[in-house]
Amino acid sequence: MASNQVVVHALYDDDDVLLSAVKEIRSAKYNIEEVYTPFPVHGLDKALGLEETRLAIMAFIYGCIGITVATVMMNYIMIEDWPQDIGGKPSFSYLENMPAFVPIMFELTVFFAAHLMVITFYLRSKLWPFKKAENPNPLTTDDKFLVEIKVEDNEKELKALLKKSGAIDVSIIENPE
Repeated sequence: MASNQVVVHALYDDDDVLLSAVKEIRSAKYNIEEVYTPFPVHGLDKALGLEETRLAIMAFIYGCIGITVATVMMNYIMIEDWPQDIGGKPSFSYLENMPAFVPIMFELTVFFAAHLMVITFYLRSKLWPFKKAENPNPLTTDDKFLVEIKVEDNEKELKALLKKSGAIDVSIIENPE
């Protein structure tokens, strides 16, 4: 059995137990490959030692794109292409009419940020239609939590650590692909 093709799956039934188990496993210098949860667990990203996301930066950039599109669109439509005298207020310049355009600018900023963030999330997570699920245990979609750890010739020690940390089931999987 090749050590690079063997993983241990530890199943937990409580998110607090999972969080403390992840801390124990990492402090014992084991490499956690993945954690599968039925809902987001607060603090799990820090316990796993994951880097902070750059999603907020992208949201800001997408919002800037949205407000730019809104400004260019309204200037072209309402000032250059088809200026109208609405309520006795002529459209001589964009700046004179900007207070009336603020709701449109806000809505397009939010629209672009939200929609482009969803698209970015799906592309970054490699989620697209008809993709086969990568979930190794169907119980993790209901109420269980699974920790996947790569084995490196230390199966017995690792199993003992996982049982001690509160795992309800520990199984060794060869060739997980």
